[in-house]
Amino acid sequence: MGGEETVVVVCRCNDVTLEEVKKAIEQGIDNFELLRRYLKLGFGPCQGRSCIMIAARLFARVTGKSLSEVIADFRIRPPLFPVPLRNLITGEEE
Repeated sequence: MGGEETVVVVCRCNDVTLEEVKKAIEQGIDNFELLRRYLKLGFGPCQGRSCIMIAARLFARVTGKSLSEVIADFRIRPPLFPVPLRNLITGEEE
């Protein structure tokens, strides 16, 4: 079991790892919105409810920016909660 690496998944919806986030920052992405778009963070069914803050904290630490500066322009956009497509088609509410 000696040579196994631990893979930390930041975004479960789009299968983005912590290593991928670090690598993108190291390659020169210096804007959090660009990082989000490049790695598709926050574009999955959960709309970034878990991955955004993890990535933002890492981005702030690596770039030396404050967390409030990093997420200043980030807003969760509607729908606020994922809606099953069948509800949109049938008009049903849960």
